[in-house]
Amino acid sequence: MGIVSVISRQRRALLLGALIVLLHAALFAFVAGTVALPRLPAASGTEFVQAQLLPPPPVPPVPPPTFEPLPLPAPLPPPPLPKLAVDSAPAINDDAIGPPVEESGDGVLAEVIAKVDTAAGEAPLAPAPAEPVPPPAAPVPPVQEMRRYKVDVPPPANILMDVARVDADGTRWNGEAQLAWTFRDDSYRIEFEAGIRVVFARVNLAVLTSEGALAATGFAPVKMTEKRRGRALTATHFDWQHDKITFSSSQKTVPLVAGAQDKASVPLQLAAIARGDAAQLAGDIDIQVGEDRDAVVFRFVVVGQEEIDTKLGKLQTVHLSRPPKEGSYRSRLDVWLAPGKGWYPVQIRNTEANGAVTTQTVNNIALTDTGK
Repeated sequence: MGIVSVISRQRRALLLGALIVLLHAALFAFVAGTVALPRLPAASGTEFVQAQLLPPPPVPPVPPPTFEPLPLPAPLPPPPLPKLAVDSAPAINDDAIGPPVEESGDGVLAEVIAKVDTAAGEAPLAPAPAEPVPPPAAPVPPVQEMRRYKVDVPPPANILMDVARVDADGTRWNGEAQLAWTFRDDSYRIEFEAGIRVVFARVNLAVLTSEGALAATGFAPVKMTEKRRGRALTATHFDWQHDKITFSSSQKTVPLVAGAQDKASVPLQLAAIARGDAAQLAGDIDIQVGEDRDAVVFRFVVVGQEEIDTKLGKLQTVHLSRPPKEGSYRSRLDVWLAPGKGWYPVQIRNTEANGAVTTQTVNNIALTDTGK
């Protein structure tokens, strides 16, 4: 063993002894409280909180509505229109200027049914092919000659009237009517229109037009058209060359006599007769009137002189009436002519067979030609 080994061994012993001494010193210091365990530095009053951002919960789907939308309220129905007869209107119409055309339950005119029933015993309606064709019917005898009148046609004018109607059940209606006639190139044209007011609207009940010429007998109509609410347009033709009246809604042919009128021209023809000679109003006034399916004779009688209230003031009038005729028509027509107003018709009242009454009263007369 060399000197190096000895020295090395001594160093290890010294180091080991020093280490032992240090360990003992540390142990004593720990026991005595001079050495403490290491501590973390204080946070000086600040507390640390750990937070984590969580994802939002899924939104559940909104279920569809389980209720049904409320229905809209039903609109209020308009007030009912007046109950009119089949061939009547609250203006110059079948009842206002001529007898009403009454229909039976199956829609056939009562007068035509009576004639068919009367003729049923004379000839079959549809003869068998083997039987000979019946001879043609004898020609219709001409209408008896009626009284002729001196006339003076009133000047063309536009007459406005207030309409007041009372139905058979008591329902009341108000409206307006207009009767106007013009003359140009030897031809005249009469236009009549009547309607009632329903809420804020106006409903036309009848529209009539009359076209023709002026003759020595007064108005000489050639064609009359008529359009009523809910019905098709009809036409009545006056053939003066062949003295016959024909109808678009009827196969009937009626002999035409001098002085014949249509429903639109009757009130003005009465004025023309009164203007021609007021003395002619003393007796019955007979006028043949062509309607939409037939022609009948209107017989007017003088009721007397009366004063009526109008928007033009109190007017002195001559009251003419066509009373009901048993077996032909059951309506009544009254016309008031005003001498102080050129004998124009200033009031017309129509009493229908069912009890409904329509009164038209003048509120204005505007002359369109002062030549007469």
